[in-house]
Amino acid sequence: MSPDLQAAWQAVIHHPLFGIGLTLATYQLALAAYERTRWPFLQPVLVAMLMVIGTLYLLEINVREYLEFTNIFVLLLGPVIVALAVPLYINLRHIRQLWKPVLQTLLIAGLTATLMGSGLAWMFGASEEMQRTLLTKSVTSPFAILLAGEVNGIPALAAIFAILTGVIGAMLGPELLRKINVKHPAAVGLALGLTSHAVGTARAMQEGEQCGGFAALGMSLMGVTTAVLLPVAVSLLT
Repeated sequence: MSPDLQAAWQAVIHHPLFGIGLTLATYQLALAAYERTRWPFLQPVLVAMLMVIGTLYLLEINVREYLEFTNIFVLLLGPVIVALAVPLYINLRHIRQLWKPVLQTLLIAGLTATLMGSGLAWMFGASEEMQRTLLTKSVTSPFAILLAGEVNGIPALAAIFAILTGVIGAMLGPELLRKINVKHPAAVGLALGLTSHAVGTARAMQEGEQCGGFAALGMSLMGVTTAVLLPVAVSLLT
C-alpha cells in the first residue's frame, strides 16, 4: 500500500465516527443473522461483541481509543433505561393485578440470583473480592459498576459479569422457560428481566408487549432493590 493510501486508511480507522459506525454496523449484521435463523447462539449482543473485538484486533485499534469513540452510547444508556417506563405504563393494569406474585418472585428469585454466583465462587475457592463482585451480576451494567465499588468488588469485572449474565440469559432463558412449561407472558418477562436485566428485557420485547413490560418491571425492581439493600447487607455481615 502506498504511503498516501496508508495515511488515508489510518485517518479513517482512527476517526471518531469509525467506532460508532463499527458498533452500529456489527449490531445490525448480528441482528439480521439472528432474525433470519432464530438460532439462540446468534444472540445479537454476543455476536456484535465478538465482531467488534475481532475488528479491533485485526486493525490494531487500542481499546481505550474505541471507548472514546463510542462514549456517546454510554451517555445514551441512561435515557434508554428510562424509556423502559413506556412498556411499564402500557401494562400498568396487568401489573396491578399481579403485584403480589411479582413481589414474591422478586424476593425469592432476586435473592437466589444475587447469591448464586457468589456462592459458587466461594465453593470453588475464589477470593473474597471476586465473591463480592459476583453479587452484582444480576443487575444492569451501570448499577453493577457502582455497586461493585460500594461492596469492595472490582467494577471492571462487575461490568463484564453483568453483560455475560444478560447475554447468556437472553440466549438460553426463553427456551429453558418453554421446556419447563412457563408460557405466560408476565412470567416469562419477569424471569428475563430479573435475571438478565437489559439484554433479557430486549429479548423479552421480541416476545411481545406484555412480556417486555414485565421484563422492564423485573429489571427495574431488581436494580433498585439490589442498589438499596446489597451495600447494607454486606456492611452488616463484614
